[in-house]
Amino acid sequence: MGIVLKQSFLNTLILFLGFAIGGINVLFLYTHFLHEDYFGLITFLLSTANILLPLLIFGMQHTIIKYYSSYKTKLEQDNFLITTLIFPLIVIIPTAFIGVFIYESISNWLSSENILIKNYTYLIFITAVFMGYFEIFYAWTKVQFKSVFGNFIKEIFARLCTTFLLIAVYFNWLTNEQFIYAVVVVYGLRAFIMKLYAFYIYKPKLVFKLPSNFKELVSFSLYIIIAGSAAGILLEIDKFMIPKFEHIAEVAYYSVGVYIASVVAIPTRAMQQITSPITAKDMNDNNINEVEKLYKQTSINLLVIGGLLFLLINLNIVDLYEIINKPEFTKGIWIVFVISIAKLMELALGTANAILVNSKYYKIIFYLSLTMAISVVFLNHWLINSIGIIGAAIATLIVVVSYGIIKILYIKNKLNISPFKPATLKLAAVTALIFTAFSFWNFTLNPYITIGLKSLLIGVIYLFLVKKMNISTDLNGLFLKIFNK
Repeated sequence: MGIVLKQSFLNTLILFLGFAIGGINVLFLYTHFLHEDYFGLITFLLSTANILLPLLIFGMQHTIIKYYSSYKTKLEQDNFLITTLIFPLIVIIPTAFIGVFIYESISNWLSSENILIKNYTYLIFITAVFMGYFEIFYAWTKVQFKSVFGNFIKEIFARLCTTFLLIAVYFNWLTNEQFIYAVVVVYGLRAFIMKLYAFYIYKPKLVFKLPSNFKELVSFSLYIIIAGSAAGILLEIDKFMIPKFEHIAEVAYYSVGVYIASVVAIPTRAMQQITSPITAKDMNDNNINEVEKLYKQTSINLLVIGGLLFLLINLNIVDLYEIINKPEFTKGIWIVFVISIAKLMELALGTANAILVNSKYYKIIFYLSLTMAISVVFLNHWLINSIGIIGAAIATLIVVVSYGIIKILYIKNKLNISPFKPATLKLAAVTALIFTAFSFWNFTLNPYITIGLKSLLIGVIYLFLVKKMNISTDLNGLFLKIFNK
């Protein structure tokens, strides 16, 4: 776990800093500087671009992670990497051409309930291409075990640029409309910087020869397109569908709640940057013992960190919304709770996704993802229409938990490995106990003081119990190193 812990630590710091900057943007700058309709609009455009992304780049970012380590010579690696750059154009160019002729129909459909969307529809495609090639170049660096810079560009650079753009809106240097275009430019710049860094880390010779296993690559990518699209649908379909039933400003209220809850998932996002290529290598080498070891370690370590974040967020949420001081956004409080539970399930999976993608059973992802995508669309349609934006959160929770359980059981059946230990139950008990106790313990102080005091108490009690009960050997070892110095 040495390289995992080192780069995961750096990636976690970057993600926390990125989330802090994003938090300032989402909770304060977006809510106070940008009209809520345009806040909802930019959220809708970016979410829709994320849904489109896997199709446009043919799942190449996952193909790079899975197959790069299987090529043993530089020539083979060069052939492979150049192919991953060129192949998406087979999809992008025809899609752009067809899109020109049916653009009016698409824009009319997307803007049927919110006319504001109509004039900005084409930006979805452009943004998706920028996002897609960023992910390809990012994967390029991941397989060289150089994920930190890419993580910085992804998590901090774009958010810092957005901060300056929102300040520009505040001082009337940019209009709300110009802000939308400026954000798209930022995503283009982000992709370009990532390209420069990828070629700096590893510069292949420009060879135009297909890899010997090209058919296998295409077959894998076809399945991953569905899986990636389903993942994108799961993450973004709620923000895409809300404008079909509600005013676009509701997307803004919903996205604030989702953003707050997403802090719980920071640890898994950080660790996946490095565990994915390691799992791919171990699976290629058929080293199941190491796969299982990493599977269990990541699950419990992620749950320990995520459990603390879950408590800190949900036990301080009322005071946090009081600080935001935008009453119309308070409808997102229950969204935070529901989505953060879903995020805990994602943490519990550990490296499950990487195991499935990089195993010979990867085709199961196609069927699971297809089922998941259909289910989440159906549930969102039903629940948003019935109970509003909280319905979107419930739909996400149902699908994430169901999908997670199925993946765990499938891996157990095929590889006879599980992410759980007896310590997992101990951790669940600790988290439930602290959540229950502090749910009935309210402070009538200034919200800033309340959050600080409550967070300190929760953190001390939680970490003490985790250490005392020896829930995570890795984290206990870290505690010993810290306190022995």
